[in-house]
Amino acid sequence: MKKRVVVGLSGGVDSSVAAYLLKEQGYEVIGMFMKNWHDDSVTISNECPWLDDSNDAMIVAQHLGIPFQAIDLSAEYKERIVDYMFAEYQAGRTPNPDVLCNREIKFDIFLQTALKLGADYVATGHYARRAEIIVDGKPVYRLLAGKDPNKDQSYFLCQLTQAQLAKALFPVGELLKPEVRAIAKKAGLATAEKKDSQGLCFIGKVHLPEFLQQRLEPKKGEVIEVPASAPAFQNGYAGDELVRLTQPYALSPEAGKVVGEHSGAHFYTIGQRRGLNLGGFEKPLFVIGTDTKRNVIYTGMGEDHPGLYRKGLFIPAPEVHWVRPDLGLAIGESKKYQARIRYRQPLEACTLHMRSEGLYVVFERPQRGVTPGQFAAWYEGEELIGSGVIS
Repeated sequence: MKKRVVVGLSGGVDSSVAAYLLKEQGYEVIGMFMKNWHDDSVTISNECPWLDDSNDAMIVAQHLGIPFQAIDLSAEYKERIVDYMFAEYQAGRTPNPDVLCNREIKFDIFLQTALKLGADYVATGHYARRAEIIVDGKPVYRLLAGKDPNKDQSYFLCQLTQAQLAKALFPVGELLKPEVRAIAKKAGLATAEKKDSQGLCFIGKVHLPEFLQQRLEPKKGEVIEVPASAPAFQNGYAGDELVRLTQPYALSPEAGKVVGEHSGAHFYTIGQRRGLNLGGFEKPLFVIGTDTKRNVIYTGMGEDHPGLYRKGLFIPAPEVHWVRPDLGLAIGESKKYQARIRYRQPLEACTLHMRSEGLYVVFERPQRGVTPGQFAAWYEGEELIGSGVIS
């Protein structure tokens, strides 16, 4: 009896080819489009990409001769992704909606819907791979980087669990992007030449400041320029070495001078250069810290400013997630891995130190723009081992 797979057809070329390949491999394939947005109180974009995407997904399903349906997950998306985004920005953190969308929508609500249809698996167009091994007599699933180094999307799947991976298939993970387009063209898929979507998971382009200003009130505050010679960058934290290496710099309004004003500290993120609208400095200004309680932005001059770099980061214990629980560190253990703190960043050598309060990640080289609310993910070779939200 054929195994049944529900493919998340997004209307793009990658998921279209995923559905085509699964059908070629003998699976019973069902195409499903996720509609994730139609809230008139908050405008995501002036464009309406989901209508076009839904039509493209339906055309591909018809061409492949597979059943197709659309599912409205907009209520769940608003609650789990958009409301969370607003809350995080308001608290001065920078969330990653794509990681959350995979954890909360595609591999939770969408997966549960597929299972109710009798599916054995769900599949997406992610450039990642899944492998199965046996550990102590039980199957363990490995999340591996996609074969295309320019398109590897394993980072976006860094919060998946073993239960989710057990039901997941990534048919294009073994392919390079040009190969995917070539397959689509040969198969006559309508999406073969379609440009890759940019922006929020299954929603499209978002102009973030405009989006946030619909819920977060603009609030004028001071922009403070902190010199590289400030004490915060010389001494740091005086106690525990791990804490010293991973805590944010202790910045205060007294650390520098007021050089301008902004419209709300919650609209800015560490490492940001655009949107400050401040000129007349010998080097560009970058955001090196935000304080949403005081409504203050701290900036540093030049790309080499020490405030842009940290040697490490901290993940509180409840936020530490092991894709491979069998490799999880016990309290007091340390291990060398490679990690990234944003999508497409090259992997950087680091050491993980597990303590009762959480995980300390110390890099061999200082990292630029360590941003609270983003995800750090650590790898062993091409396998993603775990991840967590940066404190």
